[in-house]
Amino acid sequence: MNEKVSKIARIILGLMFFIFGGAGLFNLFPPPPDMPEKLQIFMNGIMATGYFLPFLKLTETLCGLFLLIGIAPALILIILAPITIHIILVHAFLTPGIQNLVLPLIILLLHVFTAKSYWNLYRPLFYKNK
Repeated sequence: MNEKVSKIARIILGLMFFIFGGAGLFNLFPPPPDMPEKLQIFMNGIMATGYFLPFLKLTETLCGLFLLIGIAPALILIILAPITIHIILVHAFLTPGIQNLVLPLIILLLHVFTAKSYWNLYRPLFYKNK
């Protein structure tokens, strides 16, 4: 049963990154007109680089696709970990209101729950070298 639930969590997480990453990559969602000022400044800075946002959204889209079809999910979860943390931090510090943390916390829970099923692969990463 736990394996089925983990697979469902992996697929939902993959869908979220694939859909939102692809939407960001192809600029399908216009920015909200009432975007908080701090978030607007942050986004202007990221977009001014010319490369970071497309690279981030391409990474999210491809990683989401790989999670959906089950290609190297343990590795993909490691690649997505800093992105997940960043999503939470952006919403926690740059958008007002606890309601803006609901989706990022769902992403975090799905991420942790899915990663838990690969703990046997991650465990050696935490051994102390002799």
